[in-house]
Amino acid sequence: MGTASRERALLLAGMMGAGKTSVGQLLARHLGWEFVDSDACLEQTHARPIREIFALEGEARFRVLEREALEKLPARQAVVALGGGAVVDPATRKLLRAKGALVWLDASPETLADRVGAAGERPLLADLEGAERIERLRELRAERAAAYADSDLRVDTDGLSPEQVCAAVLCGLGWEDAA
Repeated sequence: MGTASRERALLLAGMMGAGKTSVGQLLARHLGWEFVDSDACLEQTHARPIREIFALEGEARFRVLEREALEKLPARQAVVALGGGAVVDPATRKLLRAKGALVWLDASPETLADRVGAAGERPLLADLEGAERIERLRELRAERAAAYADSDLRVDTDGLSPEQVCAAVLCGLGWEDAA
């Protein structure tokens, strides 16, 4: 990419477990910017955890609430960790691209499964373990691949530490001097 404005937001997209939060926090620290977790903002606004919103209102309603929360996010000098499915809706993706540079943190389903932790916190992985969890992550990744690919930059996070991913993002954006 190399031409992303340092004034606009930096938005991290990708599947659960790709490293959006840990890498986002590092990027924000390196850049001296605010870090925002869009899921945390949504939970705070609605005073309920994501899994409860999913359970009570369904995924379609959750995506509407998510888009409303994303509209309120900063568009300048902030690193934003997006929810895993935030970019799937074309209107939401257009909104995000107007706010800043969209970076896809990608990883294999096996890596994602290793990183996601307890499935109870992940509504789309509820009650899935082992091979079933990996298969569900493979399906979700395939469903979302075209939306993720509409990013300004893709960084494969497999086998990389958060610090290495942070450096790869900065390099890919042409911001090596901030590393």
